[in-house]
Amino acid sequence: MKKLIAFWADESGTETLEWGLVCGLLVIGAITAITLIGPKVTAMWNNVNNQIPAQP
Repeated sequence: MKKLIAFWADESGTETLEWGLVCGLLVIGAITAITLIGPKVTAMWNNVNNQIPAQP
């Protein structure tokens, strides 16, 4: 029983786990932002490209 309590009281690696979770949330946020903004940026560049006159 003392070993089980010692296991739960051991906090080594907790900070690493927290930083891992923060990094994971940042990656998920970045992927979401790119997914939502990507088509709008593509449409904007296509619009700019269509407004440039073609060279003969």
